[in-house]
Amino acid sequence: MKLVCLLILQFLKLQWMRTQLPPGPVPLPIIGNLWLLDFKLRRETLSKLTNIYGNIYTLWMGQTPLVVLNGYKAVKDGIVTHSEEVSGRPLTPFYRDMMGEKGIFLTNGHTWKQQRRFGMTIIRSLALGKNNLEHQIQTEARHLVDIFANAKGKPFDPHTSIVHAIANIICAVVFGHCFSSEDESFSKLIKAIYFKWDLTFFAFCLTPQLYDAFPWLMHHLPGPHQEVFAYNNFMHRLVMKEVQAHERQNTGDPQDLIDFYLAQITKTKDDPTSTFNKENMVQTVVDLLLGGTETTSTTLLWALLYMVQYPEIQEKVQREIEAVLEPSHVISYEDRKKLPYTNAVIHEALRYSNVTSLLKFNLCCFLQGTLVLPNLHSVVYDTEHWATPWKFNPDHFLDLDGNFVNKEAFLPFSAGHRVCLGEQMARVELFIFFTNLLRAFTFQLPEGVKEINLEYILGAILQPHPYKLCAIPR
Repeated sequence: MKLVCLLILQFLKLQWMRTQLPPGPVPLPIIGNLWLLDFKLRRETLSKLTNIYGNIYTLWMGQTPLVVLNGYKAVKDGIVTHSEEVSGRPLTPFYRDMMGEKGIFLTNGHTWKQQRRFGMTIIRSLALGKNNLEHQIQTEARHLVDIFANAKGKPFDPHTSIVHAIANIICAVVFGHCFSSEDESFSKLIKAIYFKWDLTFFAFCLTPQLYDAFPWLMHHLPGPHQEVFAYNNFMHRLVMKEVQAHERQNTGDPQDLIDFYLAQITKTKDDPTSTFNKENMVQTVVDLLLGGTETTSTTLLWALLYMVQYPEIQEKVQREIEAVLEPSHVISYEDRKKLPYTNAVIHEALRYSNVTSLLKFNLCCFLQGTLVLPNLHSVVYDTEHWATPWKFNPDHFLDLDGNFVNKEAFLPFSAGHRVCLGEQMARVELFIFFTNLLRAFTFQLPEGVKEINLEYILGAILQPHPYKLCAIPR
């Protein structure tokens, strides 16, 4: 009887809270609207709910209200016009136990502003400095071409080699060096990055109330969350080992993010407002390793899959590259201005794949504890801004004369205060890798394979299903 009364009271409390928020489906006690979502936050489901509740509505993830923004207008108004009000990030017990209130990804206020501003400044400095980041990307792109060439036109899975190439670039940024693909620590780092992305998505989106309700108990119980903590500890130990090596080899001439950060700690040691310390440094590096690997490598995997699916587009890209660039020319990001169609194809791959799923939750001021979810999928598929949103169409980024044009509704990296920190680096990586690969090879399905699976695997990053292709030398 007491349980029934508690459930009734909770139901009535939820109904009162609903009056303070945008409309949405009626939540049930304990599970909220999770049953309606089939316990999965699928972007297509969120878009369909706009037909019933409009572009701004509220869902309940257990007992936590989630305001969903759909379409370019609502998302822009939410994360750009009112970016200050929705720039916070929720720190659940799961994330607090894993990350603490450190780094960039899940910090707020003064700490977040200092760490993010410093991270952006250093990445830009490294991009323009004597150890030019673009040169490192070009080197990794040539190495990836060599790996593909070693397959000699036979079927192979490009996943591992692409991930290693992209991961080595962010390693060069933060550590100042790359790893051999055979390095045991590097292989474990890649596994840790992927496992943390996928399990944090699982923990945050599907069963947050379980860990949040019983954090002490869950911390001591076995389960997949223990594996993510183990990988997390490994990443922190690896970064701290690199930090110690940097401290021993300090030359006074910063070469990478850790060097710059150590110098910043020394510079601000007497500043009481400083958040620069080793704990924030280690978590910032971990955040950059996480954010700088999987999203870019996954987009490149989708882009190659689209070239196999649409050979006429692939051929048009290759014709443009041949007409503009000499075979011996070292491809740079500046070349995008001479390759409008190639640039449009890369942008369309970013739009069409939209790999970042739905993990970018923000806190807002509607009601204490309310989360805001800008549904970026609904933006890059908004029928008011894209002629054929459900079709892979590079013309979305071309004018009638074939010139490349930017689109205001192109927000795969989000926008506002929480725009992706590594957006510019990702753009350079995608252009140089994609253009080098399309100049060197024609990609096609293995003999006997008739269909391509373009469905995604649900996770923090929307991965394509494992596939093999043939890279035919040109």
